[in-house]
Amino acid sequence: MSCMSDKEPVMVDHLEQGFVHVYTGDGKGKTTAALGLALRALGHGLKTRVIQFMKGNINYGELEVAKRLGGGLEVTQMGRETFVDPKNPDPVDVELARKALDLSRAVIGSGDWDIVILDEVNVAVAFGMIPVEDVLAAVHERPTQVEVVLTGRRAHPSLIEVADLVTEMKLVKHYYDRGIEARTGIEC
Repeated sequence: MSCMSDKEPVMVDHLEQGFVHVYTGDGKGKTTAALGLALRALGHGLKTRVIQFMKGNINYGELEVAKRLGGGLEVTQMGRETFVDPKNPDPVDVELARKALDLSRAVIGSGDWDIVILDEVNVAVAFGMIPVEDVLAAVHERPTQVEVVLTGRRAHPSLIEVADLVTEMKLVKHYYDRGIEARTGIEC
């Protein structure tokens, strides 16, 4: 199927071939890029499931839009409201990351979703909260038509190697450096 047409959008039942994306780097936009992919897919009838590692009890805008889209986009937060200490993650955070990975494997393996986004999974691996081998297993065991997107800084080299598409967001300049806090609708 080609996208190069001025005709009506083509609605598809599922992807013929799913690929693995990694969105990583220190720049802003990894989750935003993944959600942009989800919106594009939704425009063609594909369904996306987002599992957010280390994010919870925060009213991110994607949670609100998912409620309005009628089931084509579902977001599940699997974390606490607090930041995770990278050098000494709280056992509660480790357990939540493990549960997020278990849910991810079940969702990916079900084949019920066209795209599965594991938001901040790279960070959970980098912090030692979940083994990279388990994430790799989820990727390798996926049904061939399921697209998987792995986001977060510090992507493990093994995840980069297995990916079909890798994008690194590079920080050039950010208003955080001027003391500007996260803004509703832009960062959350």
